[in-house]
Amino acid sequence: MDKLVYTAATGLRARMAAQAAIANNMANASTTGFRADRVVFDQVLLKGGGTQLEARAPAGEEVTDADRTPGAIGQTGRPLDVALVGRDAWLTVQAADGSEAYTRRGDLEVAPSGVLQTGDGFIVQGQSGPITLPPYKSLTIAADGQVSVVPSAGGEPQVVDRLKLVSAKGSDTAKGLDNLLRVRGGGTLPADEDATVQSGALEGSNVDMTQALVDMIENQRSYEMTAGLMKSAKDMDESGASLMRLPS
Repeated sequence: MDKLVYTAATGLRARMAAQAAIANNMANASTTGFRADRVVFDQVLLKGGGTQLEARAPAGEEVTDADRTPGAIGQTGRPLDVALVGRDAWLTVQAADGSEAYTRRGDLEVAPSGVLQTGDGFIVQGQSGPITLPPYKSLTIAADGQVSVVPSAGGEPQVVDRLKLVSAKGSDTAKGLDNLLRVRGGGTLPADEDATVQSGALEGSNVDMTQALVDMIENQRSYEMTAGLMKSAKDMDESGASLMRLPS
């Protein structure tokens, strides 16, 4: 019975991991620029010289990618809000470990130090490094990502820098636990000179709540079915043990 029990146990573990990913998607249904995780199930074939290994095919799960479908864009009228136009354009930020990463989150804000950052605290990168804004009276972000300010003392608008926009098209990328996109194995994405942003707007999450609820129900039913297999294995084991028991 051990083959059935261990295989069913891997199925339970895979379904629990999938439930966590679905719950994370639902929790971020209103997070700006969030990309829903995709979970893929597969059989893990064990290779070995014994029949015990060859007879088992435990289940495995992996969050292979994020759904790249753009979210809905809503107008905010806030000068620091930007929505990236298109499917493959991404905004470059500095991750917590100092490496280059990418996001679709455009709810920008100015830190007390003057550094431009996203709503979740990642420093926004420009063409010449982190964007630092001087004291200003007003700010505009053009369609090509150019950031301009009118100094607090007044005068003509001054160009500070330009948002570093990149393209993920054709690159092997993956989303991390911090919701940032990175190139698998390290490296950076190429700049996208044709990428544009929409100022005064934000892209919402692309999580489909209806589909997420359906996925959660299906996953729960699969979990219950797999748990039933373990109970069946226990009953068969007890039945076999009772047949082997000598009469007193």
